[in-house]
Amino acid sequence: MKFNDYSRTINDRDRDLELSRSFPLLMRKVYTWMTMALVITGIIAYGVSTSKSMMTMLYTSITPLIIAAIAEIGIVIYLSSRIHKLSLVAATGWFIIFSAINGLTMGWIFAAFTIASIAKTFFVTAGTFGAMALIGSTTKKDMTKMGGILLMALIGLIIAGVVNLFLRSSMMDLIVSGLGVLIFTGLTAWDAQMIKRMLMNAPDAGESAQKIALLGSLSLYLDFINLFLYLLRFFGNRE
Repeated sequence: MKFNDYSRTINDRDRDLELSRSFPLLMRKVYTWMTMALVITGIIAYGVSTSKSMMTMLYTSITPLIIAAIAEIGIVIYLSSRIHKLSLVAATGWFIIFSAINGLTMGWIFAAFTIASIAKTFFVTAGTFGAMALIGSTTKKDMTKMGGILLMALIGLIIAGVVNLFLRSSMMDLIVSGLGVLIFTGLTAWDAQMIKRMLMNAPDAGESAQKIALLGSLSLYLDFINLFLYLLRFFGNRE
């Protein structure tokens, strides 16, 4: 019995040592994958926004955008629910496909704003995102309760946005945009802390931990994109 306890202690120490060595690498992978996805989205969005044929197709019929939006939601749900059953290669492939499809919808948005204002908004978003991700990763304060509040606020934000599609109130649009910035700024910090905790509690430092890192990069990617879109309402100059 004592030998079994000793063996278990040694195994736990080996696991902790492996994770302590791999943790910085896993965290780098989170932000590397997120950056890769943003680059893919940005390149495709720029290509779509500067293509006359693509713009003609998107402005002639809203069907491609609806299909793209449904596909994006489907991929996020599929990845989130099947991440532990998918191989790392397959999960990465789905993430790349998702970022490419999102580039199509972002291209439609890019076409409505000047390149200068898009660039300015991107740098503001990057600065805000970086600061909040750093706070979330380093703070010792437990942000679990804040996460629940932010998720409920996000649901309210979505409902308010849908309602305003019919009301078309400029004041309500301004309020929704401001709340969107605040919510996704907070979610960035919360997600950063949750990702750090999940990786520190991962069962091993192998493929399972890397898939957790990939799912974390998807969450942060969505935070960045949504924060960018809400900030674009304030800093964007229309063509």
